[in-house]
Amino acid sequence: MPAIHTRYAIVGTGSRAEMFVKALAVEHSDTAQLVALCDVNPVRMNAHNRLLASLDAPPAATYPVESFAAMLDKESVDAVLVTSVDRTHDEYIVAALEAGRDVITEKPMTIDAPRCRRILDAVERTGRRVTVTFNYRYNPVHEAVRRVLSGGEIGEIGSVHFEWQLDLRHGADYFRRWHREKANSGGLMVHKSSHHFDLVNWWLGARPVEVYGMGRLFFYGPAGTRHGYDRGYPRAHGDPASAGDPFALRLAERPRLKELYLDAEGEDGYLRDRNVFAPGVTIEDDMAVLVRYDTGATMTYHLTAYSPWEGYRVMFNGSRGRLELEVVESDHVDLAAAGEVKGDHSALHGVEAAAERGWLKLTVRPFWAPPRDIDVPGYTRTGHGGADVRMLATIFGAATEPDPLGRAATAQDGALSLSTGLAANESFATGRPVRVADLLDIP
Repeated sequence: MPAIHTRYAIVGTGSRAEMFVKALAVEHSDTAQLVALCDVNPVRMNAHNRLLASLDAPPAATYPVESFAAMLDKESVDAVLVTSVDRTHDEYIVAALEAGRDVITEKPMTIDAPRCRRILDAVERTGRRVTVTFNYRYNPVHEAVRRVLSGGEIGEIGSVHFEWQLDLRHGADYFRRWHREKANSGGLMVHKSSHHFDLVNWWLGARPVEVYGMGRLFFYGPAGTRHGYDRGYPRAHGDPASAGDPFALRLAERPRLKELYLDAEGEDGYLRDRNVFAPGVTIEDDMAVLVRYDTGATMTYHLTAYSPWEGYRVMFNGSRGRLELEVVESDHVDLAAAGEVKGDHSALHGVEAAAERGWLKLTVRPFWAPPRDIDVPGYTRTGHGGADVRMLATIFGAATEPDPLGRAATAQDGALSLSTGLAANESFATGRPVRVADLLDIP
């Protein structure tokens, strides 16, 4: 009996789509098939088809975004992968749901409360499924954290302290791209921190109730002049002023980035290598947030986008002890590699390990007993700690074992993670605490 293949379409063919293209073409080609690509830019779609050819996979049909709905029927699409610009996610999610298709979407699910409400209503109305790709849930170290907490070893959780550092390579990249405009990305509180807020919701089994935050643009944008970093060029390519600048991205020297972006500029005018200090940045780079959850626990959270090192620390204070996690993804940024996209000369953000030194340490500190380090088998420094491969196996049906940790994230999970960032953005603007329910009522 021939194998049954789920037929997938991808909308949004920038670099983030590449992880899914490769997974469908290689690891999961026995159960899944990429049949269509949809984008505003035909050059980028053609670049992905060349990638498919290099993997000995059949080409995917290509469609402009105006033909998204027609594509679903013409190509007999079963499910849609959404990897487009964040502000457009809701358009494709809702259209696919109403056409009777399930959806897998990159985080964040969307960027504001009205768009989120539209998605939740469509899920309820159609009965279809939205899966949000919170790959950090599949990281072995994060699974270990959940097991310790749910096992009660440190008792009831009273508070969490969470600090995330984006280094001068990774953090800077958000200020070159469309992410630099809050109207596109919701800012880092939504685009990046939704990962972290989802982890805390999942770890604690809790929902955010009230948020207070302070954020500002301290380092990038016009502040670069004050700090002495801005060289005055609008974008790096072709401008002599960018020579030797550790913040400059050299598209022409990176074949895949050149193919996806530099060669595609003539179609839509999108510039991938903006000066991180150029005018027009409307997002923050230094953010502090205080969250209260429905369990009574609180969290202090800080995101820094201009750190000398990359990684995070999270501590849980409980009624029977404390759990501490430290993950150093790279202990510094080598000056020679400062202008690269995070990864091994790749267009794939976060897929390859940084060249610099890293480590992790997970420690339980019980009351009245010595601390104990926890080994984390399966953790790697590639693919978000080994999470990507495991998540893709679940999404595309290869993983058949039970999932007692509940790693698969639904539209409701996407909304709950989003709600903390939306409330933080509102608090940044008003200077007041914000009740989540006043922004977004999530059943």
